[in-house]
Amino acid sequence: MLKLQIPKNRIHELTRHLQSDFELDRLERGWEYFHKGRVAGLELKHGVEVHALVLEPNCEVVIDIDHFSKSECSCSTVRNCEHIAAVVFTLYASYARPELLLQQLKQAIMIRSRQQQIRSGGRTADKRQQDRLEPPTEEQSPVQWQRFFDQQFYGFSLSQQHSIELFHNAAKEKLAPYGEGWKSPLKELYDLHLLLFIMRKIEQFYQETKASYLSYYIETGCRTIGRKCQEELLRLTPTLDVEALTQSYSAEWKETLHLISESALSGKESPVSWPTVYRSVWWRMANLSSWIAEEQARLQHMLQAKDLMPKRKDALLMADAHFAVIAGDDEAARRQMEQLSKREARDFFFYLHHCHKEQAWERMLAWLRWLMPVVQRAQQEELRQFCQYWMEAVGRQSDDAEWVSVMVALLPRTYNFYSAYLLKGRRYKAWIDLQLANRVSPNDLYSVDLQSVEKQNPALVLPLYHQAVERCIAGKNRTAYKSATKLLKKLNNLYKKLDRLNDWEDYIYRLAVKYSRLRALQEELRKGKWIP
Repeated sequence: MLKLQIPKNRIHELTRHLQSDFELDRLERGWEYFHKGRVAGLELKHGVEVHALVLEPNCEVVIDIDHFSKSECSCSTVRNCEHIAAVVFTLYASYARPELLLQQLKQAIMIRSRQQQIRSGGRTADKRQQDRLEPPTEEQSPVQWQRFFDQQFYGFSLSQQHSIELFHNAAKEKLAPYGEGWKSPLKELYDLHLLLFIMRKIEQFYQETKASYLSYYIETGCRTIGRKCQEELLRLTPTLDVEALTQSYSAEWKETLHLISESALSGKESPVSWPTVYRSVWWRMANLSSWIAEEQARLQHMLQAKDLMPKRKDALLMADAHFAVIAGDDEAARRQMEQLSKREARDFFFYLHHCHKEQAWERMLAWLRWLMPVVQRAQQEELRQFCQYWMEAVGRQSDDAEWVSVMVALLPRTYNFYSAYLLKGRRYKAWIDLQLANRVSPNDLYSVDLQSVEKQNPALVLPLYHQAVERCIAGKNRTAYKSATKLLKKLNNLYKKLDRLNDWEDYIYRLAVKYSRLRALQEELRKGKWIP
């Protein structure tokens, strides 16, 4: 890029055109092309024309530096397209950070858009005040509540100073008081809609900032607050008087279900677990057969549509299978979910949590067994939850053979859980075997754990120290040999405790003979007075 030798003032002129002549969505797509490295073949021709190729969809771009209006792209969709924007971002990268430029452009375009709206409408301050929505009341519909929520946080954007946690707290503090003092069940319904609004905005922030230089920071925050909202929702749904809502506020409840379905059945990537929201709400309606039958018919109709995207189809399949779970037919639900294009462990912990809450241990075990293939590729946090549920269930079984086989099958990822379980059950021989199999040094183990095993049977830890000594010697350097001699000191104490000094003398003699050519090791053994 530097070889193009484009003056800095010309680059700034190009960025001004991005601000004045491009739509925001075109700029964001252009940034994505640049960010993914799809701009290739940059070349300066005739001193004023930048030629480039934007890969996938392979568009040829020509930017006229002197007369930007003459710039062209072979895509021929619009005059100022995302491919031209991608090339400008690439040129700008030689002088400054394009991600900061994108944020500046977004803010400038949003301000320009608001000013245009005010000028084109010709509205006075009094007229604008009239357009302000009234605060939520019990007589309004949930759709009106959501519109008011949106208006209160219109233009709120994320940055390092305005985090997702700040938004969550601000929304709670500003909007929650409007529902205080309302009668039940509208009070709980309002609280639910406040949570749904926060989750919708979390998803919106996540989508808007995917191409930002702050994307990782914001995505992490969105997922953290998304989990927090999910926990709040799981505490809230049991308090909903669903029977009263369906009888006395059926229109409001239908609006609520529709809002949840729009997000939960879309199949789009989200930091919010919308399927959990959908399932937790519908589980509260287990006794309302007519409502469930209507929803199932709607899902079946949508599943019959042609050319469904895989993620959308998965969302519909999971929703439909959930009603089999509600009916108590978990086997039928699992058979249906076998059709999923991709199964993620986190999508099914909702059922494990429900079984644990109801103390339905056999039902939980059936889900745990079914999840085994999925958990093998799950993230570590998901694996941790899986193991915790297993540990809860195993206490209700006649023996733990199945649990042990699961832990062994998932090694080495389950090492910490399995190791702790063996110690807790005082299965010291199995615990030592686990450390040997994983080549764990005594220096890397908790001294309290080692002392527990030694107190029970000092002979059990001998192989652990023998293996550690051999591994240190295999390092073939002075530092490793010194570590080996320290381990030998501990090993000597163990042999003394066992009154097996003859075995110790035999062991140290054979060790010295075996490594007689390692002069540095022989020196360390003499320093330790292990050999003459």
